[in-house]
Amino acid sequence: MEKLFLENENKTKEIGYKLGKLLKKGSVLCLKGDLGAGKTTLTQSIAKGLGIDEHITSPTFTIVNEYDGQIPLYHFDVYRIGSSDEMYDIGFDEYINKEGVCIIEWANIIEDIIPKECLWIEINYVKEGREIIFLPKGKEYEKIVKELLK
Repeated sequence: MEKLFLENENKTKEIGYKLGKLLKKGSVLCLKGDLGAGKTTLTQSIAKGLGIDEHITSPTFTIVNEYDGQIPLYHFDVYRIGSSDEMYDIGFDEYINKEGVCIIEWANIIEDIIPKECLWIEINYVKEGREIIFLPKGKEYEKIVKELLK
């Protein structure tokens, strides 16, 4: 587990962009944290790092938005999901197995169906900023976090 202090939104954007540059096809990022802490801002910056120029919005009501870039991005917001079973109705298992990057906001709600290897990212409010916590699951994600924090 690695922690980083983000003193402002620009720092969140900077870390997100750098992370986007490090991701590969099949990467799965699981976001959790306080409401309004910056999960969508982080996702927008990751998308820029993936070469996506579209405006990224949180798919709160559609559950998933798809974006084309150097690597496709599948952005989930599962805040309104009642159970993991609902995710299979929208083809979650197909998205996870595609050649894109999956970013799942509120992933803790569907933790039981998240792949064993992934990168958990938690963003929380702290005095005068945010704290971001990286919890890599698997060697590939450990390498990504190590490179990200250089």
